[in-house]
Amino acid sequence: MDTSLSTIAVVGLGTMGTGIAEVLALAGREVIGIDISEAAALGAVTSLEASTARAVGRGRITAQERTEALARFRTSDDLRTAADAELVIEVVPETYEIKQQVFRELDAIVSPTAILATGTNALSVTRLAAESQHPERVLGLHFFNPAPAMKLVEVVSSVLTAPPAVEAVTALARELGKEPVAVGDRPGFVADGLLFGYLNQAAAMYEANYASREDIDAAMKLGCGLPMGPLALLDLIGIDTARTVLEAMYAESHDRLHAPAPVLGQLSSAGLTGRKAGRGFYTYDAPGGQAVVPDALTPAADAASGAGRDVASVGVAGSGTMASGIAEVFAKAGYDVVLAARSQEKADVAKGRIAKSLERSVTKGRLTAEARDETLARITAAGSLDAFAEVDLAVEAVAEDLEIKQQLFAALDKVCRPGAVLATTTSSLPVVAIARATARPEDVIGMHFFNPAPAMKLVEVVRTVLTADDVHATVRAVCARIRKHPVDCGDRAGFIVNALLFPYLNNAIKMVEEHYASLDDIDAAMKLGGGYPMGPFELLDVVGLDVSLAIEKVLHQEFRDPGLAPAPLLEHLVAAGCLGRKTGRGFREYARR
Repeated sequence: MDTSLSTIAVVGLGTMGTGIAEVLALAGREVIGIDISEAAALGAVTSLEASTARAVGRGRITAQERTEALARFRTSDDLRTAADAELVIEVVPETYEIKQQVFRELDAIVSPTAILATGTNALSVTRLAAESQHPERVLGLHFFNPAPAMKLVEVVSSVLTAPPAVEAVTALARELGKEPVAVGDRPGFVADGLLFGYLNQAAAMYEANYASREDIDAAMKLGCGLPMGPLALLDLIGIDTARTVLEAMYAESHDRLHAPAPVLGQLSSAGLTGRKAGRGFYTYDAPGGQAVVPDALTPAADAASGAGRDVASVGVAGSGTMASGIAEVFAKAGYDVVLAARSQEKADVAKGRIAKSLERSVTKGRLTAEARDETLARITAAGSLDAFAEVDLAVEAVAEDLEIKQQLFAALDKVCRPGAVLATTTSSLPVVAIARATARPEDVIGMHFFNPAPAMKLVEVVRTVLTADDVHATVRAVCARIRKHPVDCGDRAGFIVNALLFPYLNNAIKMVEEHYASLDDIDAAMKLGGGYPMGPFELLDVVGLDVSLAIEKVLHQEFRDPGLAPAPLLEHLVAAGCLGRKTGRGFREYARR
């Protein structure tokens, strides 16, 4: 088995094949690009010339390096030109028939020591290898799009793959400046295995008219720090491609979370496959275009407008990090704020936390000393809810416990003036159950801020079946004044962000339970392959495993889907007191402060 890999053939010169060829040529490999379409081959050359020219213009490579890389790339429409290749990477269309035909033909062309790699992200590498006369040399080499920019490469072994083949392509990936992650052979591997379940859930959420496409995408970008929203990402990937991947995943897992949402089949059948068609979940300026243009589903600029109630003063109930953060946000925006806790001492401590936060902003140049003093002067610390008698908006940010919140709202109902808006910041509890603790459920709404409240731009606005229109309009207007981005959603467990985020986190835990991949490899795969700011296990340890388990249980109880049942490993860690960073140990261990 050849391990030098100096001459490499790339079969299939679409976007991915061309990107892989560019990476290889720039890394000093002789590259043979093969495609039955002459237009595709010419397009690959043109694309490589343009891409490397941009790289020169940006100072990433020299003109000489560009010239040499282009000289190392040649194209052909004949598979026999791969005869001298030590590695062949196929990235032809995602069907067994086409890929198996390529592998059968390559057996008669390349040296018995050459390595054959499939770029599939949905099909069984083992099944493809079984078609080869030398299955021990067949493996998966899954690059991510765009290949020149994305650092992750999944190296996929079947039960038939010889270790020297894996070692050779792993070394090659590192020489290309990539981060190779070793995974086993199952549809979706690691990154897509986690990503596509999440994308499918988002498509189903949209199909159910639970939230608009714009709000779903904004929620995941602003609430999770993702580079793209799920529906925009489906359009980029290709809705037909996503459906193919999900079908393969479901065939193996039989998990309803992987059963393609019907809307994916409907759009695919209609030819509305995303950016490449000019229309998918969104409409684009042209087939292959990137610019979204308004269509019949685009919300009007004044869609959320309406006569709301006047809000000049705000009460925030609670003394924890979230309560003080929310109070800081309102005070910075010019509202008079009453911060009430169970005692004057707790309220003073919470206000002191705000003072420290404002001081840090001054030190970092984000706030003037004058603005700090004015903001702090707007906040009144109180040891009783009685101080809320004249506020226009009361926001609770107490423990995530239904009974505690219901007791607090019953108290607010007695204290707050008629017409005051009552908002809960719950992240997982039914807002209507909290609203019914009052005699005025029409005045109650959800305002789910994200932690840390001063930094995070998202607020999920949760209206129940009883919430009055002018209450909804009021909260939307308040969000605009405090410079937050509101997204509308119904009163359903998890709202938007947690309903999409926590099943993804739960599935990552299941991967570890099944010994499919390591914590480190899964975290690396999602950061490098999915653009996530944190890997799932990093995030779980930050959120808190007890908090995560509670949310998982709420989702499972509401939707009754077996796929949402909390992973046993998560339950075991919580039972053992391993709750994440706050206890010094979760999925990983941390130095105690």
